[in-house]
Amino acid sequence: MTAFADSSALVKLYADEADAQVVRALPFFVVSAVARVEVPAAIWRKHRIGQLSAAHAGLLTRAFEADWHEPDGRFVPVALGSTLLNDAAALVATHGLRAYDGIQLACAVAARSADPDVDTLLCFDTDLNAAAASEGFSLAS
Repeated sequence: MTAFADSSALVKLYADEADAQVVRALPFFVVSAVARVEVPAAIWRKHRIGQLSAAHAGLLTRAFEADWHEPDGRFVPVALGSTLLNDAAALVATHGLRAYDGIQLACAVAARSADPDVDTLLCFDTDLNAAAASEGFSLAS
């Protein structure tokens, strides 16, 4: 199984959340380039709402950034381009998704087109999971 992981799944690699073991059991992930911003934003949000200290949020963010920049690391990012954004716009219309969920799903579809083994979506968002299932993905959450 090669999994495409959205940002809700990637956060679980760093922050102790429910179902983190599901994510942490996998060695690598295909991801959207937008995760580069979404994951640190989610970690710092945990600090703003009092779930993490600033020091802990900084530590988790640095760990994510180290993984992100590691050559041959655990993330294989799908780049954003005009074709992908057009596909995302169509997916938000079809499935009623939020903007970045549409981008995540468009990246997953593009990854599957490039490599049919990318057939599983790892996500912890009900709407995105439903849309991914409609697009023929297996769900791993």
